[in-house]
Amino acid sequence: MENESASIVYLRLRKQVGIPVGAPIRLRDVARVLAEPELEGKLLGLELDRPEQRDGNLIVIDTLQVISAIQSKFPGLRIELLGEPHVLVEMIKAEKKPSLLLFALVWLLLFFGAALTIMNFHADVSMPEVQVRIVEMITGEKDEHPYLFQGAYSVGIGFGMIVFFNHLFKKKWNEEPTPLEVEMFLYQENLNQYVVAEELKKMHRADSSAKRN
Repeated sequence: MENESASIVYLRLRKQVGIPVGAPIRLRDVARVLAEPELEGKLLGLELDRPEQRDGNLIVIDTLQVISAIQSKFPGLRIELLGEPHVLVEMIKAEKKPSLLLFALVWLLLFFGAALTIMNFHADVSMPEVQVRIVEMITGEKDEHPYLFQGAYSVGIGFGMIVFFNHLFKKKWNEEPTPLEVEMFLYQENLNQYVVAEELKKMHRADSSAKRN
């Protein structure tokens, strides 16, 4: 016990983790631990919380909860915290088989929505007249229906979208994140911050009520 009390434990909490519903939250799930080998295994298996269904699917574990759990089991340890002050734990249910009908409906919605958006934009900027004028400048003849130019232009839009989003089905041209991935990352970061703030408020209200009682 003297070795344990003299030991230093370094903890780095993760930002967000996913755990199957019904499973207990252990230290290995929410943090990276660096300690003496014989102590590290015990710490990694330390249970921090056992969520119930009424707790919801998003749970916040903060550093104070982690420190309290460690010191109650291993009193006297010196704990050095690095990184995040809390971790957001998402309780993940078993994945269901995707519905082909739902996939088809979403695909059709996105396809026709994108098509209407492009057509409305072209109508706003008078793109047909512009294309007729461009063909006339190139060929010297006026063609009210430059189908060849319009076909090449349509193919160019599709190719440009592939290059811009850096994606063709599951294939990426390089390791750079796509604009959509960046936006989704920022959205997830903001969402996580909001959830953490709300959960901390609930914890503070619960502590205040417990102290008053």
